[in-house]
Amino acid sequence: MGSCYCEAMRLSQEKVFAFQRIVWNYYRKHGRAFPWRKTRDPYAILVSEVMLQQTQAERVVPFFKKWMQQFPTVQSLARAPLKKVLRAWSGLGYNRRALNLKRAAEKIVKEHGGKFPKTIPEIDALPGVGPYTAGAIAAFAFNTPSAFIETNIRTVYLHFFFKNKREVRDDEILRMVQKTLPTPSLISPSKEGEKVRIRDWYNALMDYGGMLKKTKGNMNTRSAHYAKQSKFRGSRRELRGEILRKATRKISVHPREFFLESFPVAAIFSELTREGFLKRKGSSFTLA
Repeated sequence: MGSCYCEAMRLSQEKVFAFQRIVWNYYRKHGRAFPWRKTRDPYAILVSEVMLQQTQAERVVPFFKKWMQQFPTVQSLARAPLKKVLRAWSGLGYNRRALNLKRAAEKIVKEHGGKFPKTIPEIDALPGVGPYTAGAIAAFAFNTPSAFIETNIRTVYLHFFFKNKREVRDDEILRMVQKTLPTPSLISPSKEGEKVRIRDWYNALMDYGGMLKKTKGNMNTRSAHYAKQSKFRGSRRELRGEILRKATRKISVHPREFFLESFPVAAIFSELTREGFLKRKGSSFTLA
């Protein structure tokens, strides 16, 4: 498997099977156990996927468990006050993800009668979802053989099929993901006697990618879409988070409480208001 298979059309079935065996064998011996892997509830999978967008899996586990205790159904999240939602999210960062989760729950209740949509276009249309999360939910909840990419999956394909290439585009990788998807009619190498489940294949890919990151380093720097994450400490993002944390604990907050020479605090308050986090009340602001 050392050669570079840069074009899906050149990938023989023999090489596909060889690649699949490597990934399946690793998963059979070293597969990780996460609470969201034990369910097919699309709402729970949505929650886990949104949490995992910017956060390592091990760190997500306690937040996911707590969230599902507080908001066990899409209906409970839809009717929850924003203050309670942001408090439950506190510590995960990127608060926009929490707001989008609540908006997605509201949309499911309002437009789908509380039933989670099953088609990728309908899932993709939910706030904060996008093509990757839609494909992941379809695969993990409904066993849909959709092709999608996240950081660990990208790592696997960069390692096996683009070894000496830089600026690799995701559309190139997606073609390889599609080409190497297991056929559902095959018997699963990870669970003897059972047919292949697409959700198991993607779990296997993610676990193999996680191993590669630990042993080989960050291969995603060779992706055309790679962007180094900016520092959180002293950042605009940290200030946004602090404003929202105080807003969940107080009746109202005022821009003068957050004076920093480095950032236009009033502009950040206006930004949070436009995004739907805050609403103005005189010279102060409350949670929307």
